[in-house]
Amino acid sequence: MKKLFATRLLLPGCMAVLLLLSLAYWWLDNRPHEVFGTALFALLSWHVGVNRLWFVNLLRGRYNARRTVTVLLHLLLIANMLVLLTTSVIISKWLFAPLPIPDSVYLRDIHWFSAYWVMIIVGLHVGLHWHRVMVVARSCLGLTSPSRGATWALRLAAGAIAGFGILSMSMLGVWAKLTFTYSLDFWDFTASVTPFFGYWAGVVALPAVITHYGMICWRIGITGRSGGPVERKSPGGALEDPTGV
Repeated sequence: MKKLFATRLLLPGCMAVLLLLSLAYWWLDNRPHEVFGTALFALLSWHVGVNRLWFVNLLRGRYNARRTVTVLLHLLLIANMLVLLTTSVIISKWLFAPLPIPDSVYLRDIHWFSAYWVMIIVGLHVGLHWHRVMVVARSCLGLTSPSRGATWALRLAAGAIAGFGILSMSMLGVWAKLTFTYSLDFWDFTASVTPFFGYWAGVVALPAVITHYGMICWRIGITGRSGGPVERKSPGGALEDPTGV
């Protein structure tokens, strides 16, 4: 149980924290940025090792629409992370500075552009696996499935989080960042720090909520056409609720 908690909840949580800290470049300066980024990729390597069977099984089994979308999103995240890693090494001013690699302002722009898209794709990734996360969390904490009232409370909370995510996109000017639009707007860390991390958490939460409930609606549509529920196994072997939370 402790191993399950560490690999399925604690490890992704630590990576999320490091990712958020890495975005605060103008607050932490370059050296902490590179330290946090290096730690992030170290944990990411561990994460890939824990989930290595996913790569082994890529060419096995039947591909339906849902599996195709899931694999494509994961491959997109992997490609984005590889771009982020490669540009990190090239533009490094401290950790990899001794390497005989010429610096490039253009690659710095690509590095930031990739980092912003990583935040969105990570949100999609979280949304795809949110039900599994909840199953593991309830199993580790010894909790039963939530009641109908608790389920609706969680849905209302998800709606509020999505609303905050929309506000966060606006406050941080994320759309301009995602479209490679140059902007002179930077967060004023001398005035406030905490809201910066809160808004970026909201940015990640928005695609997570949309993806989670979008997949639920998709599943309901599929089961409605097929005439019955589709049973899926949770990591612990128990049947998952086909409709989710």
